[in-house]
Amino acid sequence: MRLLRFGPPGDEKPGMLDRLGELRDLSGVLRDIDGAALAPASLERLRGIDPETLPRVDGQPRLGAPLAGVGNILAIGVNYRGHAGFVQLPREPIIFSKHTGALSGPNDPVLIPPGASKVDWEVELVVVIGLRARRTPVERALEHVAGYMVGNDVSERDFQSDQRCGQIIKGKSWESFCPLGPWLATADEIPDTGDLRLWLDVNGERMQDCSTSDMLFSVPELVSYVSHFMVLQPGDVILTGTPPGVGMTIGRYLKSGDEVRLGIDGLGEQRQKVIAQQN
Repeated sequence: MRLLRFGPPGDEKPGMLDRLGELRDLSGVLRDIDGAALAPASLERLRGIDPETLPRVDGQPRLGAPLAGVGNILAIGVNYRGHAGFVQLPREPIIFSKHTGALSGPNDPVLIPPGASKVDWEVELVVVIGLRARRTPVERALEHVAGYMVGNDVSERDFQSDQRCGQIIKGKSWESFCPLGPWLATADEIPDTGDLRLWLDVNGERMQDCSTSDMLFSVPELVSYVSHFMVLQPGDVILTGTPPGVGMTIGRYLKSGDEVRLGIDGLGEQRQKVIAQQN
């Protein structure tokens, strides 16, 4: 299934794409797409629904983040082998977090906060937890995954640098710094995350183009590893790292008026305009 949420910010409705890619309204059978909706029994119930029996949504409504009530946004740093030569590759996953206030829809604008000068892009595969995971072994990790999304881990490099005390979360958490979607593909739609192409363009120029086969730590390894240090709950998400090609490596950053496009095989595309905030 491909699940999504549509409507004005703060008033989104749950939806589902049918086999032709048309948007259908799920609000008559589901309150929202949240951690509870991602439980195995709930997903099985949704699979029994024929999307073509649901009301069709006409036009092109705004899409919100596909998941409501996100508990934790966790992220993995330096998880692609292509970073070799730029930074030292880690021997185990690097975990950091983003504030949930950074969440936004896939096509909402990216906002440059006042005082920012180094806003960067990062296309990432996002893992959505559907079943509580505590000290989960690698071989059972995927049992706890409800699905996957496209994510843009927007980052302000100066805010997260040593000049700003080196607190990563400060450079990762401004409003609009975590666009998710356009949809949440349930795990059965993406049975193998080991070789998904992911890419990102800025103003039509390809900046990132890679495959998840270049990951240092796979999705099962990441879910298992994180669950050994914190209990993962339904509705938590994990951004699994970005491939080479971020602006920081070439000294180029986003500015007002730029357009960012990004996507992952089977998970759709995002498109964001960049806007500078004045206050």
